[in-house]
Amino acid sequence: MFDTAALARSITWSSSKQSYLTAVLLADRDLVDDCLRAYAYFRWADDRIDLDISSTDDRLRFLRRQMKLMESCYRREQPADLAPEEGMLADLIAHDRGNPDGLQSFIRNFMWVLEFDVSRKGRPVQAQDLDAYSTHLAKAVMDGFQYFIGNSHRYPKSPDRLLAVLGAHGTHMLRDMREDLASGYINIPVENLPAGGFRTDDFDGEILRSWVRHEAARAGTHLRDGRRYIDSLDVLRCKLAGVWYCARFERVLDLIERDGYRLRTDYPERKNLATWMHIAGLILPVTVKHCLQQIRKSTSRILSRPEQTPEAT
Repeated sequence: MFDTAALARSITWSSSKQSYLTAVLLADRDLVDDCLRAYAYFRWADDRIDLDISSTDDRLRFLRRQMKLMESCYRREQPADLAPEEGMLADLIAHDRGNPDGLQSFIRNFMWVLEFDVSRKGRPVQAQDLDAYSTHLAKAVMDGFQYFIGNSHRYPKSPDRLLAVLGAHGTHMLRDMREDLASGYINIPVENLPAGGFRTDDFDGEILRSWVRHEAARAGTHLRDGRRYIDSLDVLRCKLAGVWYCARFERVLDLIERDGYRLRTDYPERKNLATWMHIAGLILPVTVKHCLQQIRKSTSRILSRPEQTPEAT
């Protein structure tokens, strides 16, 4: 039997140190390996679609195989001819704790994201489709955080639950705009292209920079509003994971603004020591604030209890 936990650790470590550390340090102890499998499987599948498979027909065949594998595993019918990477998905589903709003939502929403990427490669898409894309990804990410971290806790389902991830994904699409264009993905809605006079290669042009400014402002608002939801959570580990996740993209937004909304080819600053120091520096203030919040909540609950009167003797 192939050791999918070791494979997941290897893929995650080489792809994203932050995702690796988030899983190892913050996920529930009995869910660390599955958290790594979840990241590593979809990292592998996304890279296959984006980088390794050149034909549209082959990408569609690959995606259909993955979706068929998902359905088979949820029927407890694991195929025998799995690639080692596909074994990560099979093991992940075999360990699913049964809440459809948890791991299953994470997996199905990320499968939708992969399907959308296959369908949009090489063609512009409408704004409503890009919004749906961001919403499915946001639901996958937040459901993943709250499945792997504090699994038994009942998290609030407030309307602003997805905002932080929506802001992060908006920033992600700006950050990767030039790289995505080279790969055939257009992150500008089709409605803007002809009417707005866009040239997708004119990153110094005022029209494109104005659009980037608008999208960066929207992403920043989502991140700020979403941080309020994260700040309200009772599970410190999930709060830290959310704050770390947002911090990466907040720094990218700062760079985009500093550059006058001219998008770069690459943002190596997101991997440098200053970024890591900034993320590490968030641990203490977030923890202290969380402890003070919990003390206030406990005190409020005690004070709100009806006063007990002695029984008559």
